[in-house]
Amino acid sequence: MPFATELTKRLGIRVPVVQGGMMHVGTADLASAVSNAGGLGIITALIFPTPAALREEIRRCRKLTTRPFAVNITLLPALVPPDYGAYAQAIIDEGIRIVETAGNSPGPVIKQLKKAGVTILHKCTSIRHAQSAVKLGVDFLSIDGFECAGHVGESDITNFILLSRARQSLGVPFIASGGFADGWGLAAALCLGACGINMGTRFMCTVEAPVHVNIKEEIVRAQETDTTLLLRRWRNTSRLYKNKVAEEALKIERESPTGKFEEVAPLVSGKRGKEVFVNGDPEFGVWTTGQVIGLIHDIPTCDVLVKRIEKEAEAALKDRLNLVVPESKL
Repeated sequence: MPFATELTKRLGIRVPVVQGGMMHVGTADLASAVSNAGGLGIITALIFPTPAALREEIRRCRKLTTRPFAVNITLLPALVPPDYGAYAQAIIDEGIRIVETAGNSPGPVIKQLKKAGVTILHKCTSIRHAQSAVKLGVDFLSIDGFECAGHVGESDITNFILLSRARQSLGVPFIASGGFADGWGLAAALCLGACGINMGTRFMCTVEAPVHVNIKEEIVRAQETDTTLLLRRWRNTSRLYKNKVAEEALKIERESPTGKFEEVAPLVSGKRGKEVFVNGDPEFGVWTTGQVIGLIHDIPTCDVLVKRIEKEAEAALKDRLNLVVPESKL
């Protein structure tokens, strides 16, 4: 039976599973595969060098799926920031009805998208930031726990606490993000008050993900202890795969007497990280992955994965419900 949560009903998807926007990975190939499987696939806007290139990718995705999909816009510090407004306008012009936003000062972009009637899923790592996003009029919050990949925030609150705080204090529906890979996780998130889950690392390790098979196999071999946190010194904390490059950067970060970011910049280059997914060498550069790697043991198609999650979640919820039994009458 299909799930009926606020997420599935409002977005028109079958399974309350969202493929988070990921740099270098969120292409039409992956997004369409997730959407065809019954979840919500997401194209990552800033993979593409121009708004025009993003338009072409959106059109390509429409040829690959007739089901709903979304686009991610993440606003992060940059020496030369992208023209976020132009990317947002391209999304609007192409008729996209769902956008995932994340990052710093998203107000102007959210206002632009909301004016066009777009449904906003905003990703954040703290209740304080979530409450600010509610004031901006977002439709859903994607609550990222400390175990997530990439930007984990600076408060180090894991999902078990963060999701319960979201349930207690937020007035809009929320999605659980960080640490999810299977139907048991989906069932747990629903029980904690979420209306669905967001998965990044788990979707990286699927057949359709545009990632070299060596990296997918590395994820399968890895344990939950095989990640590390970098860039905390500069309040831009990121969870990355624990390889030689990440450990070298971490040593500099901890021991440098100057604290100049330039000392680690060559090691944490996004270009080197992108090349990892192309050449298949997990030691070539830093790349993001969550602690959930310890729960990933295969490389399925998105269709197999989403259907498996759906069945597992339904079975888990029914199984746990059987623990509630009527009191015997004496």
